[in-house]
Amino acid sequence: MRFTLRILCLITLFSYIGNTKAESQRRIASYEKYIKQYSGIAIQHQKKYKIPASITLAQGIFESGAGQSQLARKSNNHFGIKCHSDWRGERVYHDDDLRGECFRKYKRAEDSYEDHAHFLVDRPRYAPLFKLNIKDYKGWAKGLQKCGYATDRAYANKLIKVIEDYELYRFDSAKGGKVTGRQQQAVIKSKYTIYRTHGLLYVYAKNNDNFENIAQSLDFRVKDLKKFNEVPEDFPLQQGDIVYLEKKKKKADKPYYDHVVQVGESMHSISQKYGIQIKSLYKINKKHKDYIPEEGDVLKLR
Repeated sequence: MRFTLRILCLITLFSYIGNTKAESQRRIASYEKYIKQYSGIAIQHQKKYKIPASITLAQGIFESGAGQSQLARKSNNHFGIKCHSDWRGERVYHDDDLRGECFRKYKRAEDSYEDHAHFLVDRPRYAPLFKLNIKDYKGWAKGLQKCGYATDRAYANKLIKVIEDYELYRFDSAKGGKVTGRQQQAVIKSKYTIYRTHGLLYVYAKNNDNFENIAQSLDFRVKDLKKFNEVPEDFPLQQGDIVYLEKKKKKADKPYYDHVVQVGESMHSISQKYGIQIKSLYKINKKHKDYIPEEGDVLKLR
């Protein structure tokens, strides 16, 4: 870890240990197989319909059990779309929120993907989502839940977890999502204001920012910043994200004792908010690493 003279002029030098490595996520083989099989069509639909490929894949994985659910295997319905009054195709009946509910049946899985795209594009209630940046998978996940795509109060958080665990956001960098060389240079040349909260140093990510730009501007090593913030390779930063310049703590500072989970929050985003290591957040709350926070859950912070 190296501090520049510029940083030394702003803060008092202090010591820390920076050798923490983010705990690797357990990968499920069926998820990996599903991603490999359907990532191509998800990318095509992103270009055609402006729906993030990460969102399409995450919904497909979650709604179909990675293609293993009865509805997916027997009816090729990968998105849990019900019949509704405008459906003129084949139908099947399954228990869901109610017994014997009507679901759409398709000849091919690809037809399900096509119908999913039109389901979002053609319905006015989802229109606000298409105003979001194509890389804003968190905004899309929150929006889908708020717009009523599913009744599960943890729906957005589940999508975000799948996207982050399997790095599905890498598929969102297709056409229309690249940053020009001029934009990158503008970010590098701009100055970052260094803040201190919870006893930790951090900066806010700028528009079209990334860890490489921040590391170059502040004379850090990229791998150190990624370790401090517990993120994998190619993790996409959004404007306003907190980027810590040192190792996070094992518990929150007083008076932060607990946190009420909001829509779209993940264990990672909560850990960033309070400067707590993700592993410690799971441990304090006696949660398994597969736990997904649900809206309204109360998590201990110390």
